[in-house]
Amino acid sequence: MALTPIVELGVSEAYEILTTGFGVSDLPPLDSIENEDWGRDYLLGRFLELPEEALREAGLTVDHPAEN
Repeated sequence: MALTPIVELGVSEAYEILTTGFGVSDLPPLDSIENEDWGRDYLLGRFLELPEEALREAGLTVDHPAEN
């Protein structure tokens, strides 16, 4: 199974995974960050706080996709 790099996630998708999949409950409301320049970076940074093993189990990786 190929892992999805977190950088490929959209804001709403990342938010959903963090809140539902990992139980992160201290995020700002989605509607307050989804159209902000810093919103996506903030959410991606929160993935970096999670154990890599947990990310792999969820089918995610912090590695960037291979450049062609």
